[in-house]
Amino acid sequence: MHDVVIAGGGPTGLMLAGELALAGVDVLVLERRETAELVGSRAGGFHARTLEVLDQRGIVERFLDEGQTVQVLALGATALDLTDFPTRHPYTLGLWQNHIERILLGWVEELGVPIRRGVEVTGFEQDDGGVGVHVEGGSPVPARYLVGADGGRSVVRRAAGIVFAGESATRSALIAEVQVAEEIPSGVRHDERGIHGLHLMEDGRTVRVVVGEGRVGPAAEPTLEDLSAALTAVFGTDFGVHDPTWVSRFTDATRQAESYRTERVLLAGDAAHVHFPAGGQGIGLGVQDAVNLGWKLAQVVRGTSPDSLLDTYHAERHPADARVLQHTMAQTGLQGGNSRIAAVRDLVGELAAFDEPRRHVTGLLSGLDVHYDLGAGHPLLGRRMPDVDLDTPEGPRRAYAFLHAARPLLIDLGVEGRLDLAGWADRVDLVRASYDGTWELPVLGIVPAPTAVLVRPDGHVAWVGEGSDAGLREALEAWFGPARD
Repeated sequence: MHDVVIAGGGPTGLMLAGELALAGVDVLVLERRETAELVGSRAGGFHARTLEVLDQRGIVERFLDEGQTVQVLALGATALDLTDFPTRHPYTLGLWQNHIERILLGWVEELGVPIRRGVEVTGFEQDDGGVGVHVEGGSPVPARYLVGADGGRSVVRRAAGIVFAGESATRSALIAEVQVAEEIPSGVRHDERGIHGLHLMEDGRTVRVVVGEGRVGPAAEPTLEDLSAALTAVFGTDFGVHDPTWVSRFTDATRQAESYRTERVLLAGDAAHVHFPAGGQGIGLGVQDAVNLGWKLAQVVRGTSPDSLLDTYHAERHPADARVLQHTMAQTGLQGGNSRIAAVRDLVGELAAFDEPRRHVTGLLSGLDVHYDLGAGHPLLGRRMPDVDLDTPEGPRRAYAFLHAARPLLIDLGVEGRLDLAGWADRVDLVRASYDGTWELPVLGIVPAPTAVLVRPDGHVAWVGEGSDAGLREALEAWFGPARD
């Protein structure tokens, strides 16, 4: 019996597999695709907080080496500057999903995670002892827990009977990679059918096409003829499209699972939420779901923490994801082509020129302002730990360097080094250091300097010392299990 089976080997499933492997959990990935290589480019990158998460694991340079950074975000037609945000990654990374998956797969393979390809998950059954994962043409795969990371049409979610609530589609768009026989226009076009554009890919031959249909297209897989008709309706020509690598359809449907967990079955990524790709936040949300869930699931599997710790996954990620889904619906509204929507777009652009609205929206888009409700206290509580430069007895180190192994971290910044981890030293790393600088958070600005911080493996702060150790033991037990002799 495996500790955890993950249905789906996309970015979310791979990230979760890596997190669990770092924690020593026996994890198996089941992927329905026969080959490791994703056909086509698909999604196009991620934002600052996702880059920080990858930095926390020591693998961000693998992505930066292959992608292109841009120091602005888009709100409708308005560019938002984030160069003044307090992060080592004040930019968006442009990198196609096929490359993202390839890089993540390389990391996961280094960690020894087995991946079974060409395996179609069809359902499951569960009881108090575990989960039997049903697969097409084979015997059930036994596991203690199952995570559905199998996309917006998730079989796991449907088999679990979890309601996928939200807004139905009002329009759709086609996306494809093709060859063309005519010169393509540059730039992006807005009209009543949506946003349209053609982009020459890295090979100098293949053209990536996105074209709105002005309606909700049929459920059937789109064809080259559908793409030709949509292009002709917008541009007056189909540019002689031929030899498609792939053609797909996406809609502005916005839905979220009412629960991210039912007993031993959990959901992550698109299986838990779908939205229009405005703002480019899809892959990032899945990665952040994975790093929130991974360490919690590992602790429950190892018996370090009670099963109830898994309830905090839904409690934290559901509202964080819901906030982004609301924003993507607003972004979708700004993309209309009529004069009334254009007027709203212009007004939003004027408002975004002011610093406070800009910082508010940029914090949301970048993911840097994510705040889990861990109760009242210091402004750092529940927020991502800044990657500050620490002075340690071994020399200067970045805070994120201590998170590469995905272990909890207590950073003692007290002059006398009086904090200790008696009872938790086997699970939590202790770093004694000093920090000479201010503590700045996105949107909030400068905050009072702490004397210690307890950082979870996902990089969020679980406790803040303000001159004493009051509440530390309670936080350690709540997040990392009871003390041991």
